[in-house]
This record gives sequence, C-alpha cells and structure tokens, in this order.
Amino acid sequence: MRAEGEAPADAEAETVKGDALDMPFDDGTFDRIIAAEIFEHIPHDTLGMKELYRVLKPGGIAAVTVPSWFPERVCWALSEEYHTNEGGHIRIYTRAELEAKLKATGFRIGPHHHAHALHSPYWWIKCAVGTDDDDHPLAKAYHKLLVWDMLEAPAVTRVTERLLNPVIGKSVVVYLRKPLDSEHASAVDTPGAPARDRV
Repeated sequence: MRAEGEAPADAEAETVKGDALDMPFDDGTFDRIIAAEIFEHIPHDTLGMKELYRVLKPGGIAAVTVPSWFPERVCWALSEEYHTNEGGHIRIYTRAELEAKLKATGFRIGPHHHAHALHSPYWWIKCAVGTDDDDHPLAKAYHKLLVWDMLEAPAVTRVTERLLNPVIGKSVVVYLRKPLDSEHASAVDTPGAPARDRV
C-alpha cells in the first residue's frame, strides 16, 4: 500500500499469527476490526465472537462477513468436497442467526449489505466441475473475468454486481458497535435512542 501511495508515510502494519479463540492481544486493543470469512470455519464460533468483542475498544466498530445463505447452500448442494475438506466451511449462516449470536455476545447490531455477487457463479462452477480443477475451461474463463473486473472495475460489471448483490451476493457484511458502557448497551433496543448510541 505504501508503494502504491495508498497509506500515509507514518502508517505501520504488523502480521501476527494467533488463535481466533485466544487472540494474542489485550482487552480493548482495537478501534476498528474486520473479521472477514472467519466464523464459518470455526466450530466454536461464539467463542470467537467473544474474543472479537474482548479485543475491540468500547465504542469501537467491527465489520463481520460470512458467506451468504443462498449462494453457500448452492455450493453445498453441488459439492460434498467443498464443505468437507479440512479447514473448510462447517456451517451456513442465515443473517438472522449471525446477528443473534453477535447480539448475544454484547454487540449492537448495525446495518448490513451483501457483496461479491459476481463471485457466486465462479464458486458454483468450481463446485460443479471439481473444486481442485483449476484448469477446467469454464472455471478458467470465469476466473479471468473476475481478475479483469477487479483490476479494471468497468462500469458494466460494477453496475451488474450492485444490482445482483441483494440476490446472490457471495458474502453478507454486518456492521457492529461495542457499547461504550452498560447504560449504552441497554439503549440498543430502546426506540428513539440518541443517534450517537446507534451504529
């Protein structure tokens, strides 16, 4: 990012290897957290959510993504290998289930949206022809399309994906806030709560 001029000169980054169920960070370490495509892999997902809550500062915001229910259900129907390989997806979330678990952890639930609709057909193709068959002509052609789309971001695919996201978006993204204190936590479901107390 620095080489591309996408990060401030004084920005720092560090890669840390750890366990999602026992993160190597102190309580309240982070202002913002992105947990992308993690919880569908973890048997004890609620423990992982508690760790996410623990390391986020009060008032901090998190974005959690998991595979969307419908595209994921199609993948499971097309391929046993897709969801039985080691480290693979062990559950399919509905958004309601994901939000209920996160709310039970203590998070305030904010807005959500779906993303990556153009990726769903790619995974359906992969599941249909074999998840390890990267040389299948159809899979290769669609992969080439996705790479082109990511690099060039042409208007036609951007508009198409935006229209398709609510229907076949590969991922659902849920935004969360950790309450500032117990008083703010109790305002989660209070109609007319001040705007500052909403995600």
